[in-house]
Amino acid sequence: MQPDFPDKSRIMKSTNIVRQDYKITRNDRLKLLGQKPVLIWLTGLSGSGKSTIADKLEQELYFKGFKTYLLDGDNIRHGLNKNIDFTEEGRKENIRRIGEVAKLFMDAGIIVITAFISPFKEDRDQVRNLIAEGEFIEVHVDCPLEVCEQRDVKGLYAKARKGEIPNFTGISSPFEAPETAEITVKTAEDSLEDCVNQILDYSLKRIKP
Repeated sequence: MQPDFPDKSRIMKSTNIVRQDYKITRNDRLKLLGQKPVLIWLTGLSGSGKSTIADKLEQELYFKGFKTYLLDGDNIRHGLNKNIDFTEEGRKENIRRIGEVAKLFMDAGIIVITAFISPFKEDRDQVRNLIAEGEFIEVHVDCPLEVCEQRDVKGLYAKARKGEIPNFTGISSPFEAPETAEITVKTAEDSLEDCVNQILDYSLKRIKP
């Protein structure tokens, strides 16, 4: 099955596109909000706890008075990326779009939290390189595959084991674990509160003006 998104080799780039500059700058927005934007990028296997951690982390930041937005894998594929398949090329395009959207939020001064499997190092590095130095916080949500399978509330691993879901990360497609993530949380060993606090303690140093 071919991807639904356009073939990049066939896209004609216009030579008439000029980037516009506006009076209100990124720094103006940051001063107004009283915070520094960061992208907190949670990566890990399905069932590792990314969405649960991201949800709790956003609540903690929100109640501390910070302006945040959470981008979650399933939710994004219901709208912005609903036309992208799950081939390797489709997954790469999925992450590329998320990186661009996150950058726009950050230009507005917003703290962005993302929860995506994002299994390929090259794709995560591409997003890191898109973001200003010091504003990308990679969080490896580390959890053994067997534990993720035990938590399989959606039944996805069982379907993947039967061959009903192709290119499933951890079963028929690899997960390239981060080697130099800013933070690693181990959800099979630590509580939700401990995992969130690890991320919060690190991130607050980057967020506060």
